[in-house]
Amino acid sequence: MTTRDTLTLDQALAALVDVAESAGADAASARAEGGALAAAVAESAPGAAASWAEAVGGGTTQDFFDAATRGRRWRAAPTATLSGLVAQGSSHSVPYARALAEVVSAACGLGEPTMRVIGNASVAAAAQLTAAGARARTDLSVPDGPMTQRGPDNSSDRAMTQGGPDTSSRSVAPETTKPKSVEELLAELDALIGLERVKREIHRQVAILRVERLRAEAGMKNATITRHLVFTGNPGTGKTTVARLVSGIYQALGLLSKGQLVEVDRSELVAGYLGQTAVKTAEVVAGADGGVLFIDEAYSLTGDQYGTEAVDTLVKEMEDRRDDLVVIVAGYPAPMVAFVAANPGLSSRFRTTIEFDDYTDDELVKILTLLAEGSDFDLTPEALAHFREQLAGTARDNTFGNGRFSRNMLEAAIGRHAWRLREVDAPTNDQLRQLLPQDLDDEQGEPA
Repeated sequence: MTTRDTLTLDQALAALVDVAESAGADAASARAEGGALAAAVAESAPGAAASWAEAVGGGTTQDFFDAATRGRRWRAAPTATLSGLVAQGSSHSVPYARALAEVVSAACGLGEPTMRVIGNASVAAAAQLTAAGARARTDLSVPDGPMTQRGPDNSSDRAMTQGGPDTSSRSVAPETTKPKSVEELLAELDALIGLERVKREIHRQVAILRVERLRAEAGMKNATITRHLVFTGNPGTGKTTVARLVSGIYQALGLLSKGQLVEVDRSELVAGYLGQTAVKTAEVVAGADGGVLFIDEAYSLTGDQYGTEAVDTLVKEMEDRRDDLVVIVAGYPAPMVAFVAANPGLSSRFRTTIEFDDYTDDELVKILTLLAEGSDFDLTPEALAHFREQLAGTARDNTFGNGRFSRNMLEAAIGRHAWRLREVDAPTNDQLRQLLPQDLDDEQGEPA
């Protein structure tokens, strides 16, 4: 466990807000996403709901679990505010990522933490720090689903201890003040594991949009080309990761002013009463203006009047903000076809569908390995062989998590590793780092 002083959650959230205000970001949004990330990390800890409510200034048990549901996406990817700061090349990206890592560390003290909380915290902190360039970017491009290949120096910045994130006095990459170029972002795309068909289509879209921009600059006429996209595929196949890269690419092409990614689902668009949904949806779209609005499982907006109101509002907002907003809708293939076809306003705007294939066993092993390295762990050859055995015995239906399966396995393994070393007074560095086959099993008897 780390010996440095750890902030309480309320202190960590206050520090996060301070950094957000310095960066010119919305303080309330920063505090809300920090609270949601903390809930997502600590959701398995008995008594965490009460501790969390006290730290955030009130709330019910249901509020805690609602926040955890919203925050789970950020256990593997940068939060919305951090995504925006990175897209803008803000010098506050690294301080904000470190403040998020402090929030994650503080979440380990909520309630009676389980071993799984440690794993959640390790992976979540690595996701925030890596996305901001606060660690050597050798392992993870964006830690949701597909991962980049390891850098040629095979190095990684050690930023986690067994008790959670350690953000004190680390050698880190210089803070970036210049947004990435199209070439740099396409290189990140090409470095992702698998997704060959996706990569080809994104390259094609970039070529089309680049020529369209050049023709417009030369005063030539252009056909109306919609920039909105449909992503189809099973969970965990990298749709959010690619959406984040698309947002940066569109900004670098001059098609978007900010390039941030705002990821939402039905619950963040639909309100409890008719009339309120339109307001709620419009507010969400306004927050995505200048960037990409990513709607996961978009077909959940069909079938009732509340969802219809959200879709109608979305179509209007897409038209009103057509010069500085891109919307990407995502989900399973067949329901997405029906969703787009059900509304003329959608079918006229979503003309390009990109299909995301499931990962092979080899690709899932690479994802697990790189996720582990990103959180400062190494899997022994025996552990990797055992993971392959587990993959072979896992059904590959439409509920299989793909990259999320690898991430969930790692989070659980980190907790079991900590439990395995609970009575070792002075573990060696190798013991602190190595994950063994038994760490991938559910049979150690550690606390729930």
